[in-house]
Amino acid sequence: MTDHVYRLIEVVGSSPASVEDAIQSAIAKASKTIRHIRWFEVIETRGQVEDGKVAYYQVTLKVGFSLEDEEVSLRP
Repeated sequence: MTDHVYRLIEVVGSSPASVEDAIQSAIAKASKTIRHIRWFEVIETRGQVEDGKVAYYQVTLKVGFSLEDEEVSLRP
């Protein structure tokens, strides 16, 4: 059995439509540059109000992804 080691980052997604769309937006964007995303946790939900109506939903997520087993050099 392989040990699983994860890294956490925070990302913020926004949407004029819904909290769910804000989450999908954040995960879709993060998935373009981060491999092996395994889970997320909503840690904060806020919104913007304009003229007495919700204009935007904003969601802060903790995103967990597994680290690769291969060593990658960070030096040029």
